[in-house]
Amino acid sequence: MFADRARILVSGGAGGDGASSFRREAHVPRGGPDGGDGGRGGSVILVVEAGMTTLGDFQRKRHVRAAEGGRGMGRRAHGKNAPDVTIRVPPGTVVRTHPDGEFIGELMEADARLIVAHGGRGGRGNVHFASATHRAPKHAEKGTPGEELRIELELKLIADIGLVGAPNAGKSTLLAALTAAHPEVGAYPFTTLTPNLGVMALDEDHTTVIADVPGLIEGANEGRGLGHHFLRHVERTR
Repeated sequence: MFADRARILVSGGAGGDGASSFRREAHVPRGGPDGGDGGRGGSVILVVEAGMTTLGDFQRKRHVRAAEGGRGMGRRAHGKNAPDVTIRVPPGTVVRTHPDGEFIGELMEADARLIVAHGGRGGRGNVHFASATHRAPKHAEKGTPGEELRIELELKLIADIGLVGAPNAGKSTLLAALTAAHPEVGAYPFTTLTPNLGVMALDEDHTTVIADVPGLIEGANEGRGLGHHFLRHVERTR
């Protein structure tokens, strides 16, 4: 299913708590502190996947949460860092906060990455709080919460050439003739309901991408026909 907008909640994992622990030695009821630090919480990262052309996967994915970091342990053992969570998005994805619309970033190239929710920092173990006057501290830090943010994704397809015109003007037929794309073609208005992409070979070493968008009619700016919101997909044409 083609979709060019999506809203999701992203949550970085909390950092693990630091440990309050003491060395155990023979004939020493309580040795010095040896509590390790907590692990880092996982972050949520958007990653561009070449060839992906829709945000349709997000119609079922409403909340993406990374795992918490592991707790610190005795003997200065560090808690396990949580893995990051990656979300695949198509090239041309614009990321904003929701609902205020603050721009966060734009993902254009294959494998480009954008962290949208950082994981929390692990807390320090009690080994960090020993001093000359306080040799057996019980205090250890809690891990910090991960970031949480509601974001809106907007897809603006990346094409070199855009085909824009009235319904039944032959745009889809032209796209099929020039490229290997197979858009639906019919003798009735608004056969094309969503944008289509095709790749045309210019020579052995060069190609160009063509976008075919739904037809425009008079009053489209007021919502007639299919409206005009899909024109965002030809904003980046050359």
